[in-house]
Amino acid sequence: MKRVILASASPRRRELLGMLKIPFEVIGADVDETLDPTRPLAEEIENLSFKKALHVFRENMDAIVIGSDTMVVVDETRLGKPKDEAEAKRMLKMLSGRSHEVITAVSIITASGSETFSNRSIVQFYELSEEEIENYVKSGEPMDKAGAYAIQGEGSKYIKGIIGDFYAIMGLPIGAVYHRIIKYL
Repeated sequence: MKRVILASASPRRRELLGMLKIPFEVIGADVDETLDPTRPLAEEIENLSFKKALHVFRENMDAIVIGSDTMVVVDETRLGKPKDEAEAKRMLKMLSGRSHEVITAVSIITASGSETFSNRSIVQFYELSEEEIENYVKSGEPMDKAGAYAIQGEGSKYIKGIIGDFYAIMGLPIGAVYHRIIKYL
């Protein structure tokens, strides 16, 4: 079986890929994550997932390398990871009582080729009180998450519904990844 490498230090992506019961390694990809605001967002996220995978693949050309990135979008506003508590609160206020889109892109690179795809899901939030936002931000959970929430964590109590792939919202559309990598194993 070929080596599989997850080009991400994300504990959530590590957990999700582990669900496949396929041995894999983790090598974080330290790349510039700046997105070009003039280009289509899904394309930019796909490019970033490819950059991450390629960064790791260059030193591991015998492996199957998986790179991924996730972005939350509300009203054409891109919500990445908050820089501080004030930005996390601002993001949560934007999401409160509304629906937003989560785009997760994945790139798979092997010696025999590569493919990149993205998944779009919709998440609807309940209306959040100022106290709920304050307490959630104080918990620390929002600070390293796109859109300042974790659907699989404490943030789950604020989710009214989803349309799409729960695991893609978490950070890796695991079913789609599995069906793409099995041909390379």
